[in-house]
Amino acid sequence: MTIRIYQVDAFTDHVFGGNPAAVCPLDRWPDDRLMQNIAMENNLAETAFLVRNDSRVEIRWFTPTVEVDLCGHATLGSAYVLFNFEGYKGDEIHFFSPRSGDLTVRRDGDRLTMNFPADLYSRIQPDESLTAGVSIRPLEIYRGKTDYMFVYAKEHDVKTIVPNFSEIAKLSCRGVIVTAPGDDVDFVSRFFAPQSGVNEDPVTGSAHTTLTPYWAKRLSKTTLSAIQLSSRKGQLTCKDLGDRVEISGTARSYLRGEIEVD
Repeated sequence: MTIRIYQVDAFTDHVFGGNPAAVCPLDRWPDDRLMQNIAMENNLAETAFLVRNDSRVEIRWFTPTVEVDLCGHATLGSAYVLFNFEGYKGDEIHFFSPRSGDLTVRRDGDRLTMNFPADLYSRIQPDESLTAGVSIRPLEIYRGKTDYMFVYAKEHDVKTIVPNFSEIAKLSCRGVIVTAPGDDVDFVSRFFAPQSGVNEDPVTGSAHTTLTPYWAKRLSKTTLSAIQLSSRKGQLTCKDLGDRVEISGTARSYLRGEIEVD
């Protein structure tokens, strides 16, 4: 069995920046174990699998260890692959995820804009068990559908946090977002998810479904600029639409190939 594979750097305008995602277009869904093994072999934060079905594209995402509910950078990468290499006609792709519902990506030149459901989050009281995994205590803590979000006073705090991944892995969540106002953009963030097989994710599009409504409300603006402060860095533009958010960025192709499996 031969499967096409692409690797795309998402939320960047150059190769070796942003977040690398693998994308595998399929004719039909294989066994879940095969997709998990491919994701483990790729050893990237996420591998996206796609099946085109009439007017929409079904999509699923796997880290090296688990299937996840939503992944932004691999969705952006999937749209890039469909538009540039898989002959997709038109400027908008309707994706469907069994775990997250309807998602769209539209093309405007080299910029891709995802439309995702906004996260629902609530403030919770700080607890030593929650903050043991970060070297700087947050000012506020929020709990979303899948992640915790720790809010800090300034960008320097986010840059200099030293994560303790063994402690973060004990938390019952997908991962931990840390965020603060940016020096040159509206907000910055980092994302730690050892319990999902990714110690620090370079750029986490799905985390911005929580970040966008929070910062839109706090800054009283609907369109925001953002940087994820990983070593590879990622640049995003986010727009708050109420129950939905738009997350925009660019992507670059790194490789095209084939997987041979029995």
